[in-house]
Amino acid sequence: MKLVSFVIPCYRSAATVSAVVEEINSTMAALPNYDHEIILVNDCSPDNTFSVIEGLARADKRITAVDLAKNFGQHAAIMAGLHHSRGDYIVCLDDDGQTPADEVGKLLAKLEEGYDVVYASYGHHKQHSFFRNFGSWLNGKMTEIMLGKPKELSLTSYFAAQRFIIDEMLRYEHCFPYVMGLVLRSTKNICNVPVNHRQRQEGHSGYTLSKLLNLWMNGFTSFSIKPLRLATYIGCLTALIGFIYAIVIVIRYFTVHMAPLGWSSTTALLLILGGIILLVLGLVGEYVGRIFMCVNASPQYVERKVVKKGQEE
Repeated sequence: MKLVSFVIPCYRSAATVSAVVEEINSTMAALPNYDHEIILVNDCSPDNTFSVIEGLARADKRITAVDLAKNFGQHAAIMAGLHHSRGDYIVCLDDDGQTPADEVGKLLAKLEEGYDVVYASYGHHKQHSFFRNFGSWLNGKMTEIMLGKPKELSLTSYFAAQRFIIDEMLRYEHCFPYVMGLVLRSTKNICNVPVNHRQRQEGHSGYTLSKLLNLWMNGFTSFSIKPLRLATYIGCLTALIGFIYAIVIVIRYFTVHMAPLGWSSTTALLLILGGIILLVLGLVGEYVGRIFMCVNASPQYVERKVVKKGQEE
């Protein structure tokens, strides 16, 4: 009998996470070939989420509750949960009930067929807000360009993976985890299965614009040097345009005795070049800053408390 580990990052989900756990338990009871465990990670939620998941853990030996010392973000919370997982298969899903735990059998079936990772796909029926859907679309485009994601592959927060993929992901110990990047650099044997995406029953998405920007920055700076190459190309192109423009000025001066007059064009050119230089410097600074944070061993996450029935860390 194979063990399935469910990893669920929790934030402002005191009203929903119990129903998600109940749905997992009832669904897995109908799949007799699998045993399961559930790891619930509280990402320093400001409500009483940890009290709820702590109660669930004390009542059921299959459940582990992890409390992080501060808000490290969804991807760091997932990594914390993965460190506690023991399963042959690992399933990650959301805490709000929008990702259908009762359809996990579809993901597990694809793993049994030999796929390394299986992502749920929602087609055109996603129940997120326009802002969240736009952010997901933009994130998908970023992973295509920067990380080599196949265009037809949909990456979501609901996925299942083989144990060896998770073990490879856990080798990454730096402070800027990006789960999709870790998956894509580990395997290309990935597929999608369609599932139903539900309406949110309680609250709203925890992703703000700043969090989405930080997520995108993690994606293209932690696992790709393409932004640096793009900056090099932009610099070369700008230098080439400037060189051609200088030649044009010299030719016009000697042929028609005309040279461009006025400060407007010069000021505009300086602003453009200055903006490009500052952009490239900021990009290089972002990479250097992340190297500095990693060299100083900034933690990926910090656990305040781990609760499991019969034991407590």
